[in-house]
Amino acid sequence: MRWRPHIRRRHLVNLMSARAVAGQTRRTTMLANVNVTKLFPAAYKAQMAVEEAVEEAITVAGVDRLTVDLVKLRASQINGCAFCLRMHTQDALKNGETTDRLALVAAWWESQYFTPEEQAALTIAEQITRIGDLHTAAAPKVDVESILDDKQIAALTWVAIAINAWNRIAISSHYPVAP
Repeated sequence: MRWRPHIRRRHLVNLMSARAVAGQTRRTTMLANVNVTKLFPAAYKAQMAVEEAVEEAITVAGVDRLTVDLVKLRASQINGCAFCLRMHTQDALKNGETTDRLALVAAWWESQYFTPEEQAALTIAEQITRIGDLHTAAAPKVDVESILDDKQIAALTWVAIAINAWNRIAISSHYPVAP
């Protein structure tokens, strides 16, 4: 069979167009409009039990409440969860966090606003939230193990795991976020 460049070129253009359309479709496809928490309340209760256990771990490990708020806020920023962003911003403000620091959470590594412990906690939040991308994403250069003890690392890891689950519950259930 003779090679025909016009056919190959057309095939390549069609393939590129199909990928572009597929990529565009993938980005704009919405999740089903189903509130998973209402349809399976036992699973929601189990997630609440995880949250209670995480709160106990935070207390046992002696992790500062504002640090926990920062972890929840950062994971929610990465995941794009408007419901959790609003809730945890309000929680942080009630717990004494400043608006200056809240404004910088998304770029915490570029500021001097955060303590070494908070930087380590935010590093954990990013590592857990982006766990699938760890092999390709540049991680902030924070030596978590030299700053936090094992219990604090474990407690903050559980905070990040739990908030990522909550983000996915809120996003997939289309929790309303209105002024």
